Amino acid sequence: MSLLKRIGGTPGATGQTPNTPAVGGPVAARPGAPIPPRREEENSVIELRQRVQQRLINELDPRLDLSNVARVRQQVEEIFNTILDSENIVLSRSERARLFESIAADILGFGPLQELLNDPEISEIMVNGPRKVYVEKRGKIQLSEVTFVDEQHVLRVIDRIVAPLGRRIDESSPMVDARLPDGSRVNAVIRPIALCGPTISIRKFRKEGITIEDLIRFGSLTREMAEFLSACVRASLNIVVSGGTGSGKTTMLNVLSSFIPDDERIITVENAAELQLRQEHVVPLESRPPNVEGKGEISIRDLVINTLRMRPERIVVGECRGGEALEMLQAMNTGHDGSMTTLHANSPRDAIARIETMCLMAGMDLPVRAIREQIASAVNLIVQLARLKDGSRKVIYITEVQGMEGDVVVLSDIFVFEQQGIDERGKIIGQLKPTGIRPRFVDRFEERNIYLPPNIFGYGSGSFL
Repeated sequence: MSLLKRIGGTPGATGQTPNTPAVGGPVAARPGAPIPPRREEENSVIELRQRVQQRLINELDPRLDLSNVARVRQQVEEIFNTILDSENIVLSRSERARLFESIAADILGFGPLQELLNDPEISEIMVNGPRKVYVEKRGKIQLSEVTFVDEQHVLRVIDRIVAPLGRRIDESSPMVDARLPDGSRVNAVIRPIALCGPTISIRKFRKEGITIEDLIRFGSLTREMAEFLSACVRASLNIVVSGGTGSGKTTMLNVLSSFIPDDERIITVENAAELQLRQEHVVPLESRPPNVEGKGEISIRDLVINTLRMRPERIVVGECRGGEALEMLQAMNTGHDGSMTTLHANSPRDAIARIETMCLMAGMDLPVRAIREQIASAVNLIVQLARLKDGSRKVIYITEVQGMEGDVVVLSDIFVFEQQGIDERGKIIGQLKPTGIRPRFVDRFEERNIYLPPNIFGYGSGSFL
């Protein structure tokens, strides 16, 4: 992306005057009606920012190497100070700093979103058009003070995100999945299907990554559950992580993947690369959307099929959404033990039904019983996650897939979360505890010299918090 395009958005570039509200922005005041002080102040700031930015465009060298962040930032700051001094623009130190950072963010970062991306307390960012930017903080969604100048400003930020990945978004392809350099997941939707204007959803990931100890500290699971899941991964059980949107499925998949031994060859398959595996022998694969001509698409299913030719010891699929579920089951049933994936479902039983549905989407015209037999023999464990009403994320079930009885896949809960009420702060009170049922696959632990104390399953010690 050229420097000019990157920091454009001046009145000359968008065809709008500074005081003309953008499409989807605030409604203009009626002729003769007094302009609210806040609106007048906002317009003044926008006009000043656009004027200063226009001069920066004219004076910056378009051949600047934007990868040299320190050098570009230094030059932008020098020109910025010169412009303010030459126009006798008097600003307080804090106002001057805010104006500079907003312009620098458009050049070196992701515009108004940059300060939200830098905030470690924010876990999710939701842009609903240029004037409404929501964030999730500590599990609660709230409206932020951040806004864009207009829709074109939002579109430039989207383009800046997707362009380095070789992806596109336009009227013919108005939806796109992408990722930020730090691994955060991005989904963008634009007009004509986004009626409120360009929409961006960003799921942030902590740079340092979340560990199993973090999940224990957050109360997402108990230490006993953590020990059990670690044993399951090391014993090469096939695991499905299930949950609703925003329940922490990818985070859990990352944590589970950290238990895979370092000497095993791992192949990951994702729509947008998010997994952060620390092992040495990892081969990440990423799907590709079709080009402008509708050709060149590489689907998740294509990649899963190809992984079988790559001598994998572990296959980790970021999310199963369609026919690739059948290929995943076949891989699990043909010697690729220890495979893992995630899917959207509200309970372990729903997860089984969801896998059935996705297998039917493969177009193989298989009978339902055959699919269920594949599921029963392939999947060993379902880890069910949920985002509770208070914003917390917990493992609410760890369930064993025991096999078939008649035409039904038999499930057995090993750990469950029991809600007991809500405290005065609105926090959910409950216990994560074992059911007392010993899973059938425990013998596989002993084959791998993995030994767990009996009290993990609740023998002789009652429940634990």
